Amino acid sequence: MSDDPLSPRPVDRALDPSFRFGQSTEPNYSGATSFLRRRYAKQSDAEVTVWGIPLDVTVSNRPGTRFGPRAIRAASEIMDGDPFYPFGIDPFEAMEVVDAGDCAFDYGLPYSIPGAIEAQAKAHYARGTHLVTLGGDHFLTYPVLKALVDRIGEPVALIQFDAHQDTWDDDGTRVDHGTMITRAVKDGLLRTDRSVQVGIRTHAPQTFGIDVVHGFDAGEMGPKALAEHIAARVGDAPVYVSFDIDALDPAYAPGTGTPVCGGLTTREAISCLRRLGGLNLKGFDVVEVSPPFDHAEITALAGASLAACYLGLLAERKAKGFSLKP
Repeated sequence: MSDDPLSPRPVDRALDPSFRFGQSTEPNYSGATSFLRRRYAKQSDAEVTVWGIPLDVTVSNRPGTRFGPRAIRAASEIMDGDPFYPFGIDPFEAMEVVDAGDCAFDYGLPYSIPGAIEAQAKAHYARGTHLVTLGGDHFLTYPVLKALVDRIGEPVALIQFDAHQDTWDDDGTRVDHGTMITRAVKDGLLRTDRSVQVGIRTHAPQTFGIDVVHGFDAGEMGPKALAEHIAARVGDAPVYVSFDIDALDPAYAPGTGTPVCGGLTTREAISCLRRLGGLNLKGFDVVEVSPPFDHAEITALAGASLAACYLGLLAERKAKGFSLKP
C-alpha cells in the first residue's frame, strides 16, 4: 500500500484472508457486507464465529425473516471504525471474529431444516468457536441449542428476551417458532430452574418452571434492576442468550413478524444486556428481524447493535482471562 495520504485505502477487508484483528477502517458505505466488516471464513478456528440462518418457514404471522441476516449485516456497517459504545474499546483488537456466511438448507424440504441447522452448528462448535447467530425466525434457537448442549455435555440456562414464551404444545415433530421452547425443555436442553424469559406480553399455556418477567414489569424495573434479577436467576450456570427482536416495542422494532405493543426500548435492552458480562456466556442469537416490515433500518440496526453489544461482552471476558470456547 502506498504511503501517499491521498492514495485510496483498500476496501473489502471482509474478503482479505490476512485480516484478523482490529477494525477495517474502510468506508462504511462500500465493500462486502459482512457483519461488522469481519473477514469471511466458512470454516475457521477463530474465537468467535458469526453466521446467519435465513429461516422463514416456521412463522405464524408476517413473513420476511429470511432476509434478516442480510439486513443485520448491512446495518452493522455503520458501527465499524469507532470504539464500541458503551465499552470504549475496539473488541477486535485481541479477539478474532469471523463471519461464516449463512447456514445452508433446502427450503423445499422443511422437515430436513432442523437437522441441517444442528449439523452445521455442530461443525462450528467442533472447531472450538463461540457461535453468534443472526436470524431468521425463532425456531432456529432449538437446533442451535441442541448442538451447543451436545458440545458442552450439559443443559444450559436460557435468557430469552421476547414478547412470547414460545411454549405452545408440540408433539416433537412441529417446525414452529411458537413451540421450540417446549421442545427444548422436553429434550432436556434447558436448566429451567436457571432460565428466564424477559419482556413477555402475551399469554401461553405453560412456563415449565422458567422465570417470567412480563413486559410492563421489565420496564418498571429498569435495566439495572432487571439485569440484577437475571444474573441472580442464572447464577454460575452456562447460559445461552436468545433475543427475539419483538421483545422491543414496535416503535423500536417495526420490522418483525408478530409485533406486540408495550415492549422494551432499544436503550433499555442494550443497557440490560451490557450488564450481563459476568455470566458464563455460551452463545447468542438475535432473531425475527423481518426487513420487509422495517423502516429506515430501525429494526435491523437494533439487531446489529445487540449482537455487537454481545461481542463487546465477550471481548471484556477475554481481557479478564476467561476462555470464550464453549
